[in-house]
Amino acid sequence: MPAFLNPVEAEFWVGVGLAIFLGIALWKGRGAMLGVLDAKRNQIQADLNEAARLRAEAERLLAQLQGERAEAERRSLQIVADAEAEAARMEVEARTKLEEQIARRATAADRRIALAETQAAQAVKAAAAELAANLTQSVLARRVAEGGSDPLIDRGIAQIGTKLQ
Repeated sequence: MPAFLNPVEAEFWVGVGLAIFLGIALWKGRGAMLGVLDAKRNQIQADLNEAARLRAEAERLLAQLQGERAEAERRSLQIVADAEAEAARMEVEARTKLEEQIARRATAADRRIALAETQAAQAVKAAAAELAANLTQSVLARRVAEGGSDPLIDRGIAQIGTKLQ
């Protein structure tokens, strides 16, 4: 038999004392150990509850942000569609205005050309009349200087008086 199991040996009594000490320590310390374990369990449960609350809040925020994102995407698509429609409208308006401006300028150019033609015709007529008057004056001055009269000129002078009235 081993020495520590023989009641005559000191090792046996040391083992018995140690067992009694551990028994008393477990009996008295059991409440403290259970309190520490209960406190630890309660802390873990509180942490789990807080984690569940934070997760629920995070899921709610995620759903809210996803809704806002979907709304922002919808608004951005609407803005793009509105901008495209506005650009198309502005393009049509610009083309119309350009065509109107070209037509106005063409009309103005036609009027200026017609006015220039009229002025040119009047200038040609005035120059022709002045040339005719100068030629007539020179012919008359030559005839008067020669002292004779021309029956054609006399008849033309007589007609001028009747035509001017």
